[in-house]
Amino acid sequence: MRYLPLTEADRQEMLAAIAVGSIDALFADVPPAARHEGLLDLPRAMGELEVERRLAAMAAKNVVAGSVPCFLGGGVYRHHVPAAVDHLIQRGEFLTSYTPYQPELAQGTLQYLFEFQTQVALLTGMEVANASMYDGATACAEAVAMADRVTRRNKAVLSGGLHPHYRAVCETYARFAGNELRAQDPAPDGGEDLVALIDSDTSCVVVQNPDFFGEIRDYSALAQICHQKGALLVVIVTEFLSLGAIWPPGEMGADIVAAEGQSFGNALNFGGPHVGLFATREQFVRQMPGRLVGQTVDADGRRGWVLTLSTREQHIRREKATSNICTNAGLCALAFTIHLSLLGEAGLTRLARLNHATAVATAERLATIPGVHVVNDGFFNEFALRLPKPAAAVVDALATSGILAGVPVSRFYPDRPDLADLLLVAATETVTTDDIDRLEAGLAEMLR
Repeated sequence: MRYLPLTEADRQEMLAAIAVGSIDALFADVPPAARHEGLLDLPRAMGELEVERRLAAMAAKNVVAGSVPCFLGGGVYRHHVPAAVDHLIQRGEFLTSYTPYQPELAQGTLQYLFEFQTQVALLTGMEVANASMYDGATACAEAVAMADRVTRRNKAVLSGGLHPHYRAVCETYARFAGNELRAQDPAPDGGEDLVALIDSDTSCVVVQNPDFFGEIRDYSALAQICHQKGALLVVIVTEFLSLGAIWPPGEMGADIVAAEGQSFGNALNFGGPHVGLFATREQFVRQMPGRLVGQTVDADGRRGWVLTLSTREQHIRREKATSNICTNAGLCALAFTIHLSLLGEAGLTRLARLNHATAVATAERLATIPGVHVVNDGFFNEFALRLPKPAAAVVDALATSGILAGVPVSRFYPDRPDLADLLLVAATETVTTDDIDRLEAGLAEMLR
């Protein structure tokens, strides 16, 4: 066979060469609990046409977000992506390129990454940004690890407004690094006292803006207190478009900003791939994970770009690597850069205002339904509703009638009955007046 060229004799010869008795013996170090006995519950071999039909039938069970009124959010947002973005990123020189180790052969890739870094730094209000990371959640965990290195402390305080997936990734990192986390309970109505948790062992306080429940906050005072106590302030942004309308973290005094860039150039894609953003103060640049593209001139004085400060695990000074992250979401970063470039500053501002206006209109309409209460004092394009019954059942029922009403908070906190009635609703520029009408009518009928 084309993809299985080895004969049984070939396999036996290879096993003999490494002094192993059988193929099963190669897996002796894998614990039994991690093994699967027998065959997987999958169909047996089929022809290509049969496989296409089977997969098409499976795919048809999904409700495509763009085919029905969609108010989904919770960290991933539906935005219009201009057709030019996909057209440009599929050019061969972009689509097939990889890590630009040789600058003389990769000036195009290095230049767009330099522009990407510039965009991220400008929007976050920070001094320097890296050449992207996997996604927002891993960028968040890397921010905590970086704060530990900078302060030489090992305890991080996580706000209850931090996205629970980001919190979970931080907990995974901390478990293996031996660091301590003080993660607070979810606080949809605010009221958490993060300042009281900062002590001499605290490396950073991690907050999110807008937070998981959609609330916008000013963290300037918290930043000052963190600095007085020798800790850093890490601000997470899951909806990067919000920075077209609200005060950037850098102007609040943030030391590190970690964000998800999916909103620009990258569709929902069932949760990925996405693009992690990371920015910090110039004084901390040598502790920043990932890599940095810098601008220079060649021997003839012409403008050019090179990788700088890219001490990573596969490079020569491995023991001094700031992170084990060994690649990035390059094509997703390019999509991000193209989309932002097409918008420009004025377009970005208009798009942010349109998102906010759409969300306000949606919240005002839904708040007129008896028993429905908007939790937020201020929000961008996502807000939390408190319903008179469990939100998950409402969402499931509306989905059967072709309305994706939002994300129930119980999906993230199934063991918190006090949050079961909370529904996250996101309204972006893709939401129409008819969509709002249908959601209002459907929700009112469900809550009758």
